[in-house]
Amino acid sequence: MATCTSPIEAKVSAIPSTMRAAVYRGIDDVRVETVPVPEIGRGEVLVRVHACGICGTDLKKIHTGSHSAPRIFGHETAGTIAAIGADVKGFAVGDRVMVFHHIPCGECYYCRKKTFAQCPTYKRVGCTAGFEPAGGGFAEYVRVMDWIVPRGLLKVPDGVPFEQAAFVEPVNTCLKAIKNLDLAADETVLVIGQGPIGIVLAALAARSGATVYTSDLYPERHAIAAGFGLHHPIDAQQDVAAVVREATEGRGADAVILAVGVDALIPVAMNAARPGGRILLFAQTQRGQAPIDPASICMDEKALVGSYSASVEIQDEGARLVFDGYRKGFDLTQLISHRFPLEAAAEAVELASHPTPDSMKIFLSPEV
Repeated sequence: MATCTSPIEAKVSAIPSTMRAAVYRGIDDVRVETVPVPEIGRGEVLVRVHACGICGTDLKKIHTGSHSAPRIFGHETAGTIAAIGADVKGFAVGDRVMVFHHIPCGECYYCRKKTFAQCPTYKRVGCTAGFEPAGGGFAEYVRVMDWIVPRGLLKVPDGVPFEQAAFVEPVNTCLKAIKNLDLAADETVLVIGQGPIGIVLAALAARSGATVYTSDLYPERHAIAAGFGLHHPIDAQQDVAAVVREATEGRGADAVILAVGVDALIPVAMNAARPGGRILLFAQTQRGQAPIDPASICMDEKALVGSYSASVEIQDEGARLVFDGYRKGFDLTQLISHRFPLEAAAEAVELASHPTPDSMKIFLSPEV
């Protein structure tokens, strides 16, 4: 039974002592096991998971061994509150919520400079289903820690599905990237890669009024992108930069977003940008080296920038986009191609790791 540090003060619903979870045991080794339901303390909340998306960063950790085992990954999480610790204000058992697994301190040098993802507190993971905190969404229950609850636990409006709500965190990361580009309505944007994140980036870019071109190998993905108002597809087997230059009087795109974690595409992105343009790396989350023409930055005055993780500064705006957008042209559940029960987590990870033309966002749910 999950307990609190002060049972007299806490409100706890009847929940089991054990649960099922997809446990990372080593490189490429994810096993569904029975583990204890995490205990919560003062200021903490226990959430029963209803939906959790599989993110590329989860896959990177599983395949590279960058994190010690055992762990329970999953951070695009939405569900209902099952238990509340003492001193928690503003939430009740049964509330529908989504959770951010990172929240900054708000006081350090990096927070003052609004580079929240570099804050030492932000780098601590504040959600766990057991073992070393790693998100915990690939389980039936997840413990939300005390520094996350006040600012990182958001109520989900009635009528918004848990799957839609689980997109709040990834949409925030995309919105942060788009804001970093400071797009104008007379500009042209190229988004390379039309997986789920690439489509979200392109759709948000289009909201600025800019003309957005998208490139991908799969026509199936362009068809999905069209449902989000993206009507300038480019077959990635073509010379993408040449197509964009032809569409812009020979200049190239004002901004290029690389939404694919393939370093070999960095020169393609830079070549597609006009002199004085911006190139944003969104998916390059592994350390390494990539060839870059330094003259394109110096002489051509192209700006190479990055954007990583979420921003607490735009949290409310991002949440409104997702919640209000569900019935107003931004139904992100359309990006979900496969839903797996928790027991099939290894199969879900395998599919997410090796995308096919008909696979997009992959979701895990204990209830499927």
